Amino acid sequence: SSPRGSRFCRISSDSASTASMSCFAGITAKPPVTGTADRGCGRGRLYDNITETVGNTPCVKISEAMCPPGRTIYAKCEYFNPMSSVKDRLACAIIEDAERQGKLKPGDTVVEATSGNTGIAVAMLCAQRGYKCVITMAEPFSIERRKLMRFLGAKVIITPKAGKGTGMVAKARELAEKHGWFLCRQFENEANAEFHYNTTGKEILADFEGKRLDYYVLGYGTGGTFSGAGRAIKEKRPDVKIALGEPDAAPLISSGTKSERNPDGSATGSHPAFKAHPIQGWTPDFIPQIVEDGIAKTGYDEYIPIPGQAAIEMSQMLAKTQGIFTGISGGASMYAAIEMAKKAEEGSVLVAMLADTGERYLSTPLFEAIQADMNAEELEISKSTPNFQLG
Repeated sequence: SSPRGSRFCRISSDSASTASMSCFAGITAKPPVTGTADRGCGRGRLYDNITETVGNTPCVKISEAMCPPGRTIYAKCEYFNPMSSVKDRLACAIIEDAERQGKLKPGDTVVEATSGNTGIAVAMLCAQRGYKCVITMAEPFSIERRKLMRFLGAKVIITPKAGKGTGMVAKARELAEKHGWFLCRQFENEANAEFHYNTTGKEILADFEGKRLDYYVLGYGTGGTFSGAGRAIKEKRPDVKIALGEPDAAPLISSGTKSERNPDGSATGSHPAFKAHPIQGWTPDFIPQIVEDGIAKTGYDEYIPIPGQAAIEMSQMLAKTQGIFTGISGGASMYAAIEMAKKAEEGSVLVAMLADTGERYLSTPLFEAIQADMNAEELEISKSTPNFQLG
């Protein structure tokens, strides 16, 4: 008989072919499971390496403490990936595609520009595969991201704040050309969107099979999730509307102005509508080629501008009312979902992408009000019993 775990997650007979195009084995439709019925069942399989665990992240219902009445919101929690962000998918996509095409061989060096999560994911892939890894990252991004990449063995090259995202991208390209390193080109690489088409989008379709789903809500960084998963969902369920969020301080898409491009699709410079915003990982200072392609091929149905402070507060609210620990971009996605739910018809169901973990933001404004020392209320609790008090 099949293992207990297979009741919930049965490996398909053509898993070998599926595994060859993604980081994890193919998953077939499975009987619905609710509550805690699958605890103790395991996954019904063993893994040869950490990259095989990427994907199949859960969709978690948001309670009435945050969700508008008469609507239902689910959060697709990408921090369940091994390096705690959606960018693990991107790293798998690009490295696996390069290996298939013979662009990477043992001992090679991989270089990429990143706000942090992509670099962490690429460093994971390189560590597992035995490649050297060099990351370029603009100065403003959080210190913990630099440390995580270095902990995974990567070299991290910090670029000046004034250069913004285009500066760190140009530095990565310069290093690749000088040293003959493999450049990931996450903002233009079609493998990025294709992986999301084959994984993220299909996971959502599988989880909502036979169930109502009205809106798919997200922002964009490289645009891979928007372009790839959005296309997969629209192909099978064209009635589902895509609600795209963007920082209100950086309305690049809503400006109607396209980014000017080099022959390889990369942006020639900073977009005129860009201003600094706190939603790290979202909306660089240019419109990525993948985003532009996604808008042209699939489009979006709704647009939600997101105030930076509202994204921060929403992330904090998710932690305090849901026990969901996500970063500022996750807060931004949830803000967009809640605003969309307020306008949606009664009974509407929405799913929002939560891109990463809150632990990436300890040195950012997200944790600014969180102190290491006890506050007055905590001191009062401590003093309510006589023993073991700090001096």
